[in-house]
This record gives sequence, structure tokens and C-alpha cells, in this order.
Amino acid sequence: MQSACRCAAIAWRLDFGCGVVRLFRVRILFINGPNLNLLGRRETGIYGRTSLAEIKKRVLQRARSLRVDVDFCQSNHEGKLVDLIGAAPGRYGAIVINPAAYTHTSVALRDAIAAVGLPTVEIHLSNIHAREDFRHRSLTAPVCAGQICGFGPLSYLLVLDAAVALAKATRKQP
Repeated sequence: MQSACRCAAIAWRLDFGCGVVRLFRVRILFINGPNLNLLGRRETGIYGRTSLAEIKKRVLQRARSLRVDVDFCQSNHEGKLVDLIGAAPGRYGAIVINPAAYTHTSVALRDAIAAVGLPTVEIHLSNIHAREDFRHRSLTAPVCAGQICGFGPLSYLLVLDAAVALAKATRKQP
């Protein structure tokens, strides 16, 4: 399965009143874990009929209206997800992660999130706390700034707003 990261390149400008215009970009990395490439076809009673491609389209539209950059990635491979997290510092202001099944099992993802020091928000389409007992515990949530779950595809739009706010609050000023 090919993992694709694409950026909606949007920039916004600040004019400091002295003729100097600086370009500032808030960049958010969306990481989607295993089986999310099957959204819209897999367990539609739980996850709905909206595909990951449609969710991505909605996120990019919202990102344009917020004037931020978004890279949207998906992989079924834990090591690839760890690599994406590890490469994020200096490139992104925040990470949004739907670890999917790795939420409950991956110490590697937890440690990568903790190591990079970027504000990270965990997201899930379903309410993991209202599902099977083994899904109630997230290994990644304790090292994330917060968690949004249970709102279906709307979760992705809510988390974008949260991630942008976190990125702006923690951004180093030039």
C-alpha cells in the first residue's frame, strides 16, 4: 500500500507596517493508521460510509479557509508512522494522529510522540470509550495534548481547529 502525503500549500502574510512582509505558515501533519484506507467500506455501522479520501478533501477545504498547510498521510505500517512522527519537528507546528488499532498496542508510537515534543492531538471517528473494553485504554493519549473521538468525520474538522490553535500558541516567533 502506498502512503501518500500531500500538502495544500496555503500561506498567510503579516505586514508589520514598515514595508516588511513576512510569510508565516502553520503546518499540521495528519497521520492515519492501519485500515483507515478502508473507510467507507469497512464496518460501516461503526465508522460510517465516508472514505478517507472524502475526509481528506474536507480537511483540505477547511485548511484553506484557515489559511494553514496540511499534509495528510496514511500507512498500515507502524514503523512508517513512527518515521513520520520523527521527521515532523522543524516542519510542522502540530500533529494530528489517528493511530487506529495501534492506539491500544503501540509503545513505539507513544514514545515517538513523546520524543518529538510537538503538540499532538489524538483523533478517532468512533467513541473508543463506548466500545469494547480493550479499546478504552489508549497508550498514546497520555502524551498527547488532547483527544477528540466519537463525532465521525466531523472529528477531523474539530481536530484541525484544535491543532491550529495549539500550533499557533506554541510557535516560536522569528
